[in-house]
Amino acid sequence: MKKAALVTGDEHFDGAVDEIVFYNPDNGYTVAKFTTEDGEALTIVGAFPPLSPGEVLRVSGAWELNPRFGRQFKVDRFTMALPASAKGIEKFLSSGLVRGIGPVLAARIIGAFGADTIEILKRDPDRLREIEGVGEVKLKEIRRSWAEHQDIRDLIMFLQEHGVSTGLATKIYKQYGGRSFTVLRTDPYQLSLDIWGVGFKTADQIALKLGLDPGSLRRVQAYILYILEKDNEQGHVFSSAAEVSEKCAADLGLPAARVEEALAGLVGSRKVVTEDWQGGRALYLPFFYQAQDDVARAIHKLAGFPCRAPDFDLDKAVSETEKDLGLSFSPLQRRAIRESFERKILVITGGPGTGKTTIIRAIADIYGRWGKEVLLAAPTGRAAKRLAEATGRDARTIHRALEFQPKRGAFKRNESNPLAGEALVLDEFSMVDLPLMFHLLKAVPPWMRLVLVGDKDQLPSVGPGNLLHDIIASGTVDVVRLDEIFRQEKESLIVVNAHRVNQGQAIVQPPRTDKDADFYFIPQNDERKVFETILKMCAWSVPRKLGLSPLDPRIQVISPMYKGLVGVESLNTELQARLNPGGEGLQAGARVFRARDKVMQLRNDYDKDVFNGDIGSVLHADRAKYRLYVDFEGRTVCYEKDTLNDIALAYAVSVHKAQGSEYQAVVMPLLTQHFIMLQRNLFYTALTRAKKLSVVIGSYKALWIAVKNDNPVKRNSLLKDRLVGLAGGASLTRPLDKL
Repeated sequence: MKKAALVTGDEHFDGAVDEIVFYNPDNGYTVAKFTTEDGEALTIVGAFPPLSPGEVLRVSGAWELNPRFGRQFKVDRFTMALPASAKGIEKFLSSGLVRGIGPVLAARIIGAFGADTIEILKRDPDRLREIEGVGEVKLKEIRRSWAEHQDIRDLIMFLQEHGVSTGLATKIYKQYGGRSFTVLRTDPYQLSLDIWGVGFKTADQIALKLGLDPGSLRRVQAYILYILEKDNEQGHVFSSAAEVSEKCAADLGLPAARVEEALAGLVGSRKVVTEDWQGGRALYLPFFYQAQDDVARAIHKLAGFPCRAPDFDLDKAVSETEKDLGLSFSPLQRRAIRESFERKILVITGGPGTGKTTIIRAIADIYGRWGKEVLLAAPTGRAAKRLAEATGRDARTIHRALEFQPKRGAFKRNESNPLAGEALVLDEFSMVDLPLMFHLLKAVPPWMRLVLVGDKDQLPSVGPGNLLHDIIASGTVDVVRLDEIFRQEKESLIVVNAHRVNQGQAIVQPPRTDKDADFYFIPQNDERKVFETILKMCAWSVPRKLGLSPLDPRIQVISPMYKGLVGVESLNTELQARLNPGGEGLQAGARVFRARDKVMQLRNDYDKDVFNGDIGSVLHADRAKYRLYVDFEGRTVCYEKDTLNDIALAYAVSVHKAQGSEYQAVVMPLLTQHFIMLQRNLFYTALTRAKKLSVVIGSYKALWIAVKNDNPVKRNSLLKDRLVGLAGGASLTRPLDKL
């Protein structure tokens, strides 16, 4: 066997790949059967580009003992070579790596060219026309595939020399293809803008290793843009110029003058927009400046457009709807229903149990009597489904209402092709961010009424902006505030305590003898005991109380944090082990998906018709074809290699991921370790996700901190100021062309 000790003490082997046991396309992690030149069979593991049987490698690394799979050779470094023997080349070509060549054609090619095949593919591929079955179309396919194969091999070897992992190299090639070398040499910072999971630090490491000057303006500008993007991800519409400059100078170790020079260049090239703000400057990425401006102008224009009065007795219609639906409207509900017909734009806000959904039902019913079309929409699939169930009418996600086209990345509905209907009612409006509102308002024609319904005290949207709060605070749009809890809801401690939390008051506990209460606080200071209590609750107590399976998606753990023993990640791992043990499942990086697992969709996928926050159950994990089949409430969705990162285990989720959803039961840890997340609106949002049972396990101190902390993180937004300025007749502040 050809092997030698390296300077590092590692070993290396020369040989060929026999079989790919496992491959993760996202990070390149591979398990493969490997035969050395001396005929010894090994199992190698590590990060590789897409390998195929027959490929020749020199692998360097060390042996390790996997408790499940036994002795394996963990590869730290490798070099790639093409097979030299006719037999090796045939196996390589038969693997399917080169599109257009299968086992039969591979045998014909080897029969004609033997060990010279690789050189012919490299230097004179037109000779393949000599082979039976290779016409002009087939030849083009083979040439293109061989070129791609060579490109990614060359890229990986090039980046390996500069200390870049194979997994990242694979991502780079997947993004840029044949342009990869050009992007890396001319602007490696583009990686942080285009490739998910690649931040400035990674791109910067590559740039510096490729010889970029640490003080170059391109480097400073890339970091400024990176900071602005990160602030957008945190919900800010813009960033403070002073904070950006200070952070940039400190992190890059450069003088402030250099940072200002880089910023001036970005403003001059229109890559950053700046305006006066609080005695300093606000920095925007151009889209967010335009979106904030356009949203303010659209709301102002809509509010000022004449509102056509209904040609029927509105009070009589409200009374008839009240009777037909078997309801009894409060004076505030009546006012909200009336004003939804008398105003071009109306905000309806209130907490749980105050009748928001009842109002939407009534509005939809009256429009039906009027013979006019009303559109019902919500930000998420689950919220839209709940709205449809509550009203008995069609309700869509905003994206679907706007007819989003995934291939184009654009909305079909816009100012040239507006929405049709007399009114649009948006539920769960607190979840709508600035970019989505920008696209929505472009599709709302002036004659359409707009009713925005939401709870202003819930968490703001995950994306940039704080729309519901800003619109209400501006005082430029009519608002109906629902503050009365209906009699039937007053019996629910979930509802009662949600309102008490919102007012900064202590929670109410049920009597110890009350076995039918819907809210419980279990005092516990020890994190390990909180962890164990959650497991017990989910495996036994809660399912038994509600008559549900422990794996029922209507039982949900919500944690304020991702890390830590009672964080989302730890809880998901342990709850899966407790509630759904056994079975090999489908390995996806560090995760394993098994049949019956509870999973959550992490992004909107319009092709699959599943949306961010949708929860399903794994039906089958097909290891042979590397596919996962998930049931989403009676509809089966297939996930293949390239989409497995779109889902995650969902035994436990964060509060933001739970926003807009409703569960039969919610179990939530609350400890002082979560200090940074102990905020009233976060706790209030988690509490109001439960419909029949809410169990909070933690310390009284943490509970008190959460209830009293009514100082949520402020978001940088000037939408309120824009609306106030427009209402007062003042012109909007225009961006500064110069610093």
